[in-house]
Amino acid sequence: MSLTVLLSYDVEEFDMPFEYEGKISMEEQLAFSTNGLNKLLKILDKYNVKATFYCTAVYALTKREVIQKLHLAGHEIASHTYYHSKFAVEDLANSKQVLQEIITDKVYGLRMPRMMPVLAKDVLAAEYLYNSSINPTWLPGRYNNLKASRVLYKKEGLNQLPASVTPLFRIPLFWLSFHNFPFWFYWQCCKRAIKKDGYVNLYFHPWEFEDYSKAGNAKFPGYVIKNAGDEMLKRTELLIKNCLKNNYIFSTTINWLKTKES
Repeated sequence: MSLTVLLSYDVEEFDMPFEYEGKISMEEQLAFSTNGLNKLLKILDKYNVKATFYCTAVYALTKREVIQKLHLAGHEIASHTYYHSKFAVEDLANSKQVLQEIITDKVYGLRMPRMMPVLAKDVLAAEYLYNSSINPTWLPGRYNNLKASRVLYKKEGLNQLPASVTPLFRIPLFWLSFHNFPFWFYWQCCKRAIKKDGYVNLYFHPWEFEDYSKAGNAKFPGYVIKNAGDEMLKRTELLIKNCLKNNYIFSTTINWLKTKES
């Protein structure tokens, strides 16, 4: 059995400063994501790694050439709904339509901004194949999904692909963990999860590859900005190298799902 690494990135308006008493223009929000994305792509290209990019329609409409470039390079384009800071059910279908028109190809996947809950029936009605909007752990002030499945499952006919957490203690392997854990510990957690589950589903954001510590004059707590920018680039390259040394396979989410269903 191939042990698979699913790298995914939420391509969005960088609106996080608003959560921490900051102000930032839309132009600056898009610039943080685009500049970080360009830095990330150099590493992915270097090691021929394909990833899944969950894009908001707002970003895609403003940066059409960026999204087209990602698609032409063999990465998967999926939906991150229409806006990053607000949501209506119709955004599921509308964002999918925008992305499909830009890449002239099908969009299969969805991830809700900030891992917000979404009804399976609404996702299915918008004709998505899978939803990757669940972090099956406890994050104070955000969500408590300790009873959710840790691994891929189906709900009402919809593929639900949670973000990866470790077996037993459900230590989350999402972006904040990658920034704050010592790298050796994060890597051991990944190895434990992939040994148990046969894969890991990891998610990050392109703006993490920029120094956003002073963006919008926001009062970011230390755990949010730790190891961002150049350190994030170094850690990502080290993660990829370690995966390749262990003969793990990188895949887009849709390609991996197709192998599971075949």
